[in-house]
Amino acid sequence: MSASPILITGGAQRLGRHCAERLVDDGHDVIITYRRERAELDVLRQRGIVTLRADFSSEAGILDFIDHLKSQIRSLRAIVHNASDWAPDSSGEDAGINFERLFRVHMQAPYLINLHCRELLNACSEPQRDIVHMTDYVAGTGSKKHAAYAATKAGLENLTLSFAAMFAPDIQVNAIAPALIMLNEGDDEAYAAKARAKSAMAMVPGPGVIYQSLRYLLDNRYVTGITLPVDGGRHLR
Repeated sequence: MSASPILITGGAQRLGRHCAERLVDDGHDVIITYRRERAELDVLRQRGIVTLRADFSSEAGILDFIDHLKSQIRSLRAIVHNASDWAPDSSGEDAGINFERLFRVHMQAPYLINLHCRELLNACSEPQRDIVHMTDYVAGTGSKKHAAYAATKAGLENLTLSFAAMFAPDIQVNAIAPALIMLNEGDDEAYAAKARAKSAMAMVPGPGVIYQSLRYLLDNRYVTGITLPVDGGRHLR
């Protein structure tokens, strides 16, 4: 890679994949992380996207990824923390295990990657360097069925403020907080109608709105420490 690439964690599918492909279209070198091998990765590799396997469910896995990343590149233009685990709460014996996994993926991995990869961002010769945390609408509202998910996403949102202050003025740190952006395969029209009714905009917009938001942050030199809501006006309902 000749230029400083943009790293997207969890970039093999859905929002992460869309952003990775659009960044390549716009002329950026891109690295993504993935948790398991899947057919979509071959398509991304054919487009020149570098794929690195990463296991963020343990501290050892996070640190192993950081070491591997540093052995591959000398600088980064941006880090987009998109890796996520959507898991419902459990009241059984695995409740603590589930919470710990979400904490590691949503908070510890971004925390450690930001700290250890600061030098890679500072080595970028471009005038702007960014970290973007992908949080969630429920970080500000809580969730009856996904309390651990909402809490760890809220923790990531708070890390945005800390790292923005810590890394200024050289590195900008912001967050994007989406509500429902895409439907899942198998979602029926009844579910889609219910999803649309939750926002004032009454739509399921697709991943393009997240890329627009990411581009805004990557292109604006005077924005740091904010969370950009992309939720169709859910607070108006």
